[in-house]
Amino acid sequence: MNRVDELFKKKSTNILSIYFTAGFPALEDTLPIMKAIEAAGADIIEIGIPYSDPIADGPTIQDSNLVALNNGMSLRKLFSQLADMRKEVALPVILMGYLNPVVQYGIEDFCQKCKEVGVDGLILPDLPMNQYLSEYKPFFDKYDLRNTFLISPQTSEHRIREIDEHTDGFIYMVSSASITGAKSAISDEQLAYFERVRNMHLKNPRLIGFGISDRASFKSAASYSHGAIIGSAFINVLKAAKDQEKEIIAYIKGIIND
Repeated sequence: MNRVDELFKKKSTNILSIYFTAGFPALEDTLPIMKAIEAAGADIIEIGIPYSDPIADGPTIQDSNLVALNNGMSLRKLFSQLADMRKEVALPVILMGYLNPVVQYGIEDFCQKCKEVGVDGLILPDLPMNQYLSEYKPFFDKYDLRNTFLISPQTSEHRIREIDEHTDGFIYMVSSASITGAKSAISDEQLAYFERVRNMHLKNPRLIGFGISDRASFKSAASYSHGAIIGSAFINVLKAAKDQEKEIIAYIKGIIND
């Protein structure tokens, strides 16, 4: 069974997904960061594929993309770093990025390589659903990859239900229309959106992302969904860390432990 499926089968609350950019802060940090995330007790690892124009991301993740690219990170380099990850990492691993590098790599070659190294799912925010269904889904299915679409407060109910119908991993609930890292607290307006989607009783699990940074915002988001995704705040931890493993574990445990 796909590891994403296994996770949501055995756990339905307080799921924590941690996002970081591959090759940041140093080129060879990818696997050590993954191991520390797992040791700390998180549930999903999301690895960002660095891209030169990450339009949905705020300054923190944009900067991490630039640093990673300057360090020499590429999709081929990332796959080489992940080649033996399943000897050391058991958590579901999802790659998140933009469509252009995937197209350049080759759709089927990319999916086949994901399967080969043990990647479980993909988040490609700029992949249109029609293109996914006609071109990508056959390869995602062939190589047992779960696809995640994003919704926002502006997404119509019709569109949300369409996304729910064609999703086989989880739905990524963007908490607001802003870029990543732009919010520091969850507003009443956002809570109303979380409740509206919860009351739709979708078939897929939902994780809330954008603006989740600490225990309070995680718990608030998780009370309306299956869990939450932390990205920019974790990148800031990496950026400031003097003892990377120790500080990753301390930060994540501070989010999830009562």
